[in-house]
Amino acid sequence: MKQMLALKRAFFNLIVILLIIPGCGGNKQSTDDIIMVDITKTPSSKKELILQDFMDVEYIPLETNDEFINQGYIRDIGEHLILVTNRGVYDGNIFVYDRTGKALRKIKRKGQGGEEYTCITDIILDEDNNEMYVHCHYTKKFMVYDLFGNFKRSFQYKENTNGMLYSDINNYDKNNLICFDEYNKKRAFVLISKQDGSITKKIEIPVKETKIAMKFLINKEENSVISVGPTPYHTIIPFNGNKLLLELSSDTIYALSPNHDLRPFIVRTPSVQSMNPEIMLVLRLLSNRYYFMETFKNVYDFEKGEGFPQTFFMYDNREKDFFEYRVYNGDYSVKKEIYMNILRPVDYENELWQRLEAYQLVESYKKGELKGKLKEIAATLDEDSNPVIMLVKHKDAQNVSSY
Repeated sequence: MKQMLALKRAFFNLIVILLIIPGCGGNKQSTDDIIMVDITKTPSSKKELILQDFMDVEYIPLETNDEFINQGYIRDIGEHLILVTNRGVYDGNIFVYDRTGKALRKIKRKGQGGEEYTCITDIILDEDNNEMYVHCHYTKKFMVYDLFGNFKRSFQYKENTNGMLYSDINNYDKNNLICFDEYNKKRAFVLISKQDGSITKKIEIPVKETKIAMKFLINKEENSVISVGPTPYHTIIPFNGNKLLLELSSDTIYALSPNHDLRPFIVRTPSVQSMNPEIMLVLRLLSNRYYFMETFKNVYDFEKGEGFPQTFFMYDNREKDFFEYRVYNGDYSVKKEIYMNILRPVDYENELWQRLEAYQLVESYKKGELKGKLKEIAATLDEDSNPVIMLVKHKDAQNVSSY
């Protein structure tokens, strides 16, 4: 019996190796970019990097006026527009900026009517179709408007999601959105029609047992449940024309190409299915050279109020090795560290964003800590200005080999 299991395991490993060889597709993805990650090993050396050496960084000051005062929470970014809200889901205001941060218009369709949303959980921008999709998790519904806020249509979820919501909703192509049906019994990534919400394709990641990165404390006396989870992470990550699909219960992170081709991108070891408690792998920033990752241990101590301890590391695709790291913002004259788990991805051209508070920039400017374009922008701000958006994106192909 043991010999049979060993043969099956060897056969499975061979299949993985054969799958690894073709690569992940996409315009820029090389054919040997599959990475094997042993999450039990600690890198033996560290790199200190300047973000601007391997990524392009753009700063967008969001215009502030009497009608445009907000917390600068980016919902989506396109080629021409930026959609911004306040952090809460109930406010209802959608602030539309152009890509320079110029205020264009404010949209508010919050209400109980058939053409209105009751809350904003997500907004997906679709400039090709001149539409935006406002998702409300309470109603399990998408409200579709043009980019001036005129109602076009609405659609409900078309399949039972166990009373829960789709998560990580992204633009996929001209006709479909992609979502993670995370709370369904059979978890899957699904493509849903932009016209009526019908499921056009399911991408199921085979796993032996579903692992939940969440801990619960049940208080029977008060009939209440407290739930805690790790630092937020994304299960759908745009990269080089593909969507990387992260299912924590799987040992493989897959790349989904625009033609629905599914290929392994990262394979972890040991198996998450063999661990108790689990150590789970997530992705953060991915450049053409460096892949920034993180693991967290799926434990939480309610008495101490702490848990999900993290380990941060990166893979250097040129040196084919793993490193600990520190990344600094080169537009500061002092060492200003950038934390990868604060950056949030958006669909357009593999971009990520981080909000820089105006009062902090004003303080850094007064101390003489800023350089270049960021210094110029900070000189125009006061403490009550809207935030500045730091937009991080891939360097042009001709500049990639220079770092």
